[in-house]
Amino acid sequence: MARETCRPIFDYYHPESVVATEFRRLLHNITRSIDGIERKSFLITSAMLSEGKSTVAAYLAITAAVYKKRKTILIDCDLRRPTVHKLFNLPVENGITDLIDGSIKVEDAFKSTPMKHLWVVTAGTMKDNPTELFEGDSVKKAIEQIKFYFDLVFVDCAPVIPVSDPVVLAPELDGLLLVVKAGSTQQDVIKRACDIISKSESHVVGVVLNNVQGVLPYHYNHRYYGYQYAAKKR
Repeated sequence: MARETCRPIFDYYHPESVVATEFRRLLHNITRSIDGIERKSFLITSAMLSEGKSTVAAYLAITAAVYKKRKTILIDCDLRRPTVHKLFNLPVENGITDLIDGSIKVEDAFKSTPMKHLWVVTAGTMKDNPTELFEGDSVKKAIEQIKFYFDLVFVDCAPVIPVSDPVVLAPELDGLLLVVKAGSTQQDVIKRACDIISKSESHVVGVVLNNVQGVLPYHYNHRYYGYQYAAKKR
């Protein structure tokens, strides 16, 4: 498969930006210890396609690596529409599907990035029927193998309504984060997704409202406050 080239997502990341600030808040909220239980692994999904879940997953992983400085891995488990390799400008091969079917060892799936504490596991060799990979215990074993090597694990998974992959995989992780696209995702669709999730063993840790700018009232936008809080050069 030909490798697509574009500017990787971390080229757009600035630690003092408004976006980075919001992702630090999100990261703090989902990783903070509750009742002595520390959450370290998260599945990021959405109700339907094109809600921005892969971008959210990528920015969360970048934020964890930069802000917490802990060994972090981002895994692309959206095997029908893999995106993570494109966001990081990495080859898709030698990824999670290859680890699941035993073609590679777990260490061979880890792809390094220019960020010191961040690695990526891409989707791997494309399969004709990805559903079969989630039906057995191999995918769960693969995730457990990866978790052993890292402090924080983020999994970009397929949307909830079209396929069963997220509810199968979510119980293997500490929390599920649902991404909703403001001004696009219908209320009934969100309710349907929440109903599916509630019937599984998933532990929902939050909902991310994406695409807020230009959709919600103006006072939700940081520009309403008239300034950016950042250190000034002296």
